[in-house]
Amino acid sequence: MDIVRPEVKRQKKIRRIIYAAVGLAVVLVISVGLSRLKPAAPTVDKSTIWTDTVKRGPMLREVRGLGTLVPVTIQVIPAVTDGQVEKRFILPGTPVKAETPIFQMTNPELEQAELDAEYQLKGAEAELRNMKAQLQNQLMDKRTLAASVSSQYHTAEMVKKTKEELGANGLAPELDVKTAEVQADALEKENELAQKEVETFASSIEPQLAVQQAKVDEMRALYNLKKSLLDRLTVRAGIDGVLQELDVEVGQKVTQGTVLARVEQPTHLKAQLKIAETQAKDVQIGQNASIDTHNGLIAGRVSRIDPSVQNGTVTVDVALDGPLPQGARPDLSVEGTIELERLADVLYVGRPVHGDANTTVGLFKVVDDGQEAERVKVQLGRTSVNTVEILSGLKVGDTVVLSDMSAYDNYDRVELK
Repeated sequence: MDIVRPEVKRQKKIRRIIYAAVGLAVVLVISVGLSRLKPAAPTVDKSTIWTDTVKRGPMLREVRGLGTLVPVTIQVIPAVTDGQVEKRFILPGTPVKAETPIFQMTNPELEQAELDAEYQLKGAEAELRNMKAQLQNQLMDKRTLAASVSSQYHTAEMVKKTKEELGANGLAPELDVKTAEVQADALEKENELAQKEVETFASSIEPQLAVQQAKVDEMRALYNLKKSLLDRLTVRAGIDGVLQELDVEVGQKVTQGTVLARVEQPTHLKAQLKIAETQAKDVQIGQNASIDTHNGLIAGRVSRIDPSVQNGTVTVDVALDGPLPQGARPDLSVEGTIELERLADVLYVGRPVHGDANTTVGLFKVVDDGQEAERVKVQLGRTSVNTVEILSGLKVGDTVVLSDMSAYDNYDRVELK
């Protein structure tokens, strides 16, 4: 018969508890271990990334922008008066001289006004000539009268002297002597007044003529203005160059100030570059520049910086110092590089895809003999077109990945295959 052994049952229960505890502990250890394992590093194909090595030495700071060639001189030809386009002489693209006619306009009112001004001028000139003749005649009359008075005065002087000599010798009555003296004195005063009147009238002729001359000058200026406006109904180029565009058609009526045409000088060009506003703050007038026309390089210098920002860019004008390559023409697309400064001794590397000036970025540094790359914090300084200054985080000889690694932002290490 079976004998009940309670101690055996108790031992089995204890063993089961121990096994369960050990199993639970093993599961916990494995779980903790797995949680502490880093995720597997992703693999990056070396042929798809772009790297560069950190260097120390001189660094040239530059900015780059796209733009076009534009003429330095653009002649905008407006209508100087109202009128109607009667005839067109040439088409856009035609080389022109300054006196080359482009349009012929008509304005009947202006033609009549010019004719009226001409007649008014001729009338004023005739009135001036008539006044000169009248004043000269009056002056001659006064001089004739003055000469007659002068003659009478000198005759009276001679009679007075004769009477005085005869009276002194007792040969003439005293009354005759006194009479001769009175007549001579009266004629002397009359002669003085006559001479002064001639002088006064002669000096008044010029002011009188000046008034009429001013009227003539006014009429002549009015006539010249009307004639000039009439002459400018024949619209001319104004400068040597090429007719760029015509803004009106034959038969069209235009008002004063309407733009009729534009003439450019295609041999005298400048480059207009669009520089990002974040980079334009370092651009200064006079800095050296190089313009790539895709058919040759042209040296230049910054000549103007637009004070306003449009669409995130600043317009910078570059005056071209070198000769234009063949095929250079207005509106040709170009690429320009402006030299900002030369840094003598700095730590630098190629500019990463995401790396603005004076920022801190995460870059992948190549380690383990090129087998892996790990993320490091790098403080960037001044930037150029293709290079950037390193302030901290890297040293000479380090190799970093410059291409876009945003797909691995969640990883601190990648494998390079």
